Amino acid sequence: LNYKKRGFRKIKIDDKLYEIDKVPELNKKTKHNISILVDRIVLNSSLGNRLAEGIETAINLTNGLLFVEYENETLPKKFRKIEKLIFSTKFSCPESGFTIEEIEPRLFSFNSPYGACEECEGIGVKLNVDPNLVVPNEKKSIADGAIVPWSKSTTLYYAQTLSSIAKHYDFSLNTKWNKLSKKIKDIILFGSDDDEIKFSYDDGYEKYSHKKTFEGVINNLERRYLETDSDWKREEIAQYQSDTKCERCNGHRLKEEALCVKIDNLHISAVTEKSILDAAEWFKSLKLKLSKRQLKIAEHILKEINERLNFLLNVGLDYLTLSRESGTLSGGEAQRIRLASQIGSGLTGVLYVLDEPSIGLHQKDNIKLINALKRLRDLGNTVIVVEHDTETIESADQIIDLGPEAGNEGGQIVAQGSYNDIIKSNDSITGKYLSHKLFIQIPKTRKLAKNGRFLEINGASGNNLNNVNLKIPLGSFTCVTGVSGSGKSTLILQTLYNALNLTLNNNKSRKIPKPFKGFKGTELIDKVIDIDQSPIGRTPRSNPATYTGAFGPIRDWFTGLPESKSRGYKPGRFSFNVKGGRCEACEGDGVITYEMHFLPDVYIQCDECKGSRYNRETLEIKFKDKSIADILNMTVDEGCKYFENISNIKTKLLTLKKVGLGYIKIGQQATTLSGGEAQRIKLAKELSKRSTGRTMYILDEPTTGLHAHDIKKLLEILQTFVVQGNTVVVIEHNLDVIKTADWIIDMGPNGGV
Repeated sequence: LNYKKRGFRKIKIDDKLYEIDKVPELNKKTKHNISILVDRIVLNSSLGNRLAEGIETAINLTNGLLFVEYENETLPKKFRKIEKLIFSTKFSCPESGFTIEEIEPRLFSFNSPYGACEECEGIGVKLNVDPNLVVPNEKKSIADGAIVPWSKSTTLYYAQTLSSIAKHYDFSLNTKWNKLSKKIKDIILFGSDDDEIKFSYDDGYEKYSHKKTFEGVINNLERRYLETDSDWKREEIAQYQSDTKCERCNGHRLKEEALCVKIDNLHISAVTEKSILDAAEWFKSLKLKLSKRQLKIAEHILKEINERLNFLLNVGLDYLTLSRESGTLSGGEAQRIRLASQIGSGLTGVLYVLDEPSIGLHQKDNIKLINALKRLRDLGNTVIVVEHDTETIESADQIIDLGPEAGNEGGQIVAQGSYNDIIKSNDSITGKYLSHKLFIQIPKTRKLAKNGRFLEINGASGNNLNNVNLKIPLGSFTCVTGVSGSGKSTLILQTLYNALNLTLNNNKSRKIPKPFKGFKGTELIDKVIDIDQSPIGRTPRSNPATYTGAFGPIRDWFTGLPESKSRGYKPGRFSFNVKGGRCEACEGDGVITYEMHFLPDVYIQCDECKGSRYNRETLEIKFKDKSIADILNMTVDEGCKYFENISNIKTKLLTLKKVGLGYIKIGQQATTLSGGEAQRIKLAKELSKRSTGRTMYILDEPTTGLHAHDIKKLLEILQTFVVQGNTVVVIEHNLDVIKTADWIIDMGPNGGV
């Protein structure tokens, strides 16, 4: 009646036209299509205003939806039929009803609730229980503990559950996992669906049984993870979880609405997944694909995008994808991105300080970085670079060389001036390497694989790898080279190391290897160790002495002193990790930690113990007039002399000295150590272990932060591992390291895809 009062006379219900006051009674339980007839016209040039009014009336009635029915007069009369067009003034599909809000920049941001995928909240991945972590070793049987989370249980419940399943489906728990059928594996992991199983249990007091469906190991873990209030239980289950691609957004991190907006048939995520080089070429190609009107609209935006991409190309980052997560960037890559943004800002009169910007950069790209630094200088800025790279040093206008050695033996300017001034200096070790008076020699002989034995991995296809087959000779020093982004880390760390770690180390790192078809030779090694540059500890209590095991014999020595025995002191008295001998004001840290929330923590020396970490009574125990706090404050070199006649302590300290860390303090806080120092401390720890001759060591760019003199020492250590029969695999750009390798694997030809 309301529509009749407004002047409408006809209504269409389910494609039948009725007078508005003669509408039949409709079934309320049935869905109907109802339309109001706004106007009927025969098109001619004089009806333009009437047509416009009719369209406006229709879209006001329907909030933006318009139906147009017409007869196609291009066909003969007997073939003509009524055809329908649907229009909408909204960002919506009139056919399906799919609608998006008004397009704004925030729609394309996964950091905004407006644009982020609602399922994964813009992360692109979800944390789920991973079958590969539940069953890390498929060569084991269920009876031998193939299903790791259930094999750890102290009760018989899970064992009896699996026994009942085996009885129901007629298979043996002693059969290796990789010999079981896919159907049986799926039932164990994901459940029996509607199939009821008779479960029998015996708890030692009574026997009972019942029939029910089985939820599956993975579903059981996920349910318990969601239901439990215990943090301990959550941590226990979390070790079997891994990131899996979000099914709703397919890893793109954005809502479906954002992914529906396309340019040249590509949505924004498809563009950001391109490498910087490919993206730059794609944006340039748009000039040929867009209409004149579109180009006029996008002209300024395209100019800004192309300029920014060129800045990134000019600092050697062409292989990175635009969507690369910042947490996965190396220090050098992150620094070069900041450098590109500064070049783009066009500032002058600024002092720029860069710490080793050449980290992770292949020689091919080094000249781009050097030119970028010179461009900053030419804009009227001052650029200071802390660097070991020979090409960068040679390109500098002024060189300041510090030394002569490290630690207490350094801290002086030994040479300053141009490149020619430095190479003429007799006091500069750097100058001697630049002038080739000192150099790293090429080995006279190369070590071939032990008895021709190789570790092989076939069909590696993670990230940009193109079905790669890899052969690494065992008992040799192998160097993996290639331009930045060529796939070195994907092949060695994310595929080889993770695969070996899964098999040999029971997957302690909880990382799933990138896809590959298979590998041979794992029985020839007993463990794999990734010696990276991550900190040896994240608190002030962690230090080289505790990490390498030198602190244990030092505490034992102090415990055995007559004064300690008379007081009844035990080794725990000299530990700063437990109550008793430590300073309780700082709890053995030697510093008070102030959390700064959005900034790094601040450490202030403890007023109570003045940084010694111990209480007064503990510091009264002395050996050769030195307390245990004095020992921790010694350098490694001083400690070697001090414990000259105490072999079990001296041996531990000598390993630190061998890796070139004689200058660091025995108890130096882990938070003050560089990445290179942390890596060499890990090498020292490995040196102190008894070698099996069957270990594979993997190092990713170990020369980061190292002077040529330190690289020489590092190579001597790596050769020590090889002489013991172990295998060393190094990812490296440094030519001095590459030339000393027994076997070289070069990736390429270029970076990225």
